Amino acid sequence: MKPKRIAIGCDHRGFPLKKQLVEWLQKAGYEVKDFGTDSEASCDYPDFGIRAALAVKQGECDQGIVICHTGTGMSISANKVKGVRAALCASPEAAELARQHNNANVLALGAGFIKFDLAKKICLKWLETEFEGGRHARRIQKIADYEQKTD
Repeated sequence: MKPKRIAIGCDHRGFPLKKQLVEWLQKAGYEVKDFGTDSEASCDYPDFGIRAALAVKQGECDQGIVICHTGTGMSISANKVKGVRAALCASPEAAELARQHNNANVLALGAGFIKFDLAKKICLKWLETEFEGGRHARRIQKIADYEQKTD
């Protein structure tokens, strides 16, 4: 396994799962950059989702994982960063397709709906799957072209 730099961010509802995932990812040989939050005290998910997404966009990290209760708020926040393609995944199959077809560079997880064992399976599938390219590259390029036109 080639070491990858992973940005990770969460809000208060995602903190317990993030804490478990950080430890697991580090043991698996990944370099993890934690963008917070660092407790279960109430906070605003965009603050942490955007930071993690920016680290991916700027090349500081190769991929990112963002976590909140549903995963929706984090995926919306991360997707506001140009060049980020965040996918909310609740199964390994969805994570695999998000990488193969959408070249998702940020994974969003809903801590209120998946337990740690499933989260590990989703992350592992997402981290180990490569982008297929081909017809999918054309579609990703259309998204990138649109992003460049809209400021």
